Amino acid sequence: MNYRLRKGTLMNLIQDKIVLITGASAGIGEACARKFAEAGAKLLLCARRLDRLEKLAAALKTECHYFKLDVREETEVQKAIASLPEKWRAVDILVNNAGLAQGLDKVHEAVLSDWDTMIDTNIKGLLYISRAVIPGMVERNRGHIINIGSIAGHEVYPNGGVYCATKHAVRALTKGMLIDLVETPVRVTSVDPGLVETEFSEVRFHGDSERAKTVYQGYKPLDGDDIAEACVWAASRPEHVNVAEILILPKAQASCMIVNKK
Repeated sequence: MNYRLRKGTLMNLIQDKIVLITGASAGIGEACARKFAEAGAKLLLCARRLDRLEKLAAALKTECHYFKLDVREETEVQKAIASLPEKWRAVDILVNNAGLAQGLDKVHEAVLSDWDTMIDTNIKGLLYISRAVIPGMVERNRGHIINIGSIAGHEVYPNGGVYCATKHAVRALTKGMLIDLVETPVRVTSVDPGLVETEFSEVRFHGDSERAKTVYQGYKPLDGDDIAEACVWAASRPEHVNVAEILILPKAQASCMIVNKK
């Protein structure tokens, strides 16, 4: 059911909940901030680009607290979560959104620093944040972790082996969390997008915006709002319902490599 048809109910279920969103300065993270704000949540926003967070927080019609954070830095993550103001410590929903792809190369031809960046962000960063936040959820007997995965966690495509490996890891970690938390009220969801037009491809191609544009030409891709709405929908289910996994694709996409471009 389209969540827009039930906005009043959403407001009741998410109103005043504290939602922590990583990588909130752009793309899916920024869209999640806007959609959760519309549903009445209070927002904890973090990313590396503090100026963008400041601008976003000022535009949102809800209470926000934002801070600079590189999820790859374990000590920084621990310090940031431990030093949250008292009123912001009881995180209700964690959206593990921070993630990226760098390079599109065969394994034996890849730039090693690209591997480090993807593994440190997509896997270790997600783990660092989760390790810092989930114990509080367990202690309070409430909470919801939403991991932003990818269709790349379901398939492997040419020249994307390491990125796909990181997203397969996110899928495995989500299932692991689901198992580890099954005896608690804490819910776990993976939202796995296909092709979404954000800064993703520009980052992958190291700032080559012209090459990035070609990824989204000839069909209508998803946008950040499509994924954010799925996150809000999953978070707004009754407490006994856990939406374990959502795979969401543009209509023109059937698999990683099958896209109907005209």
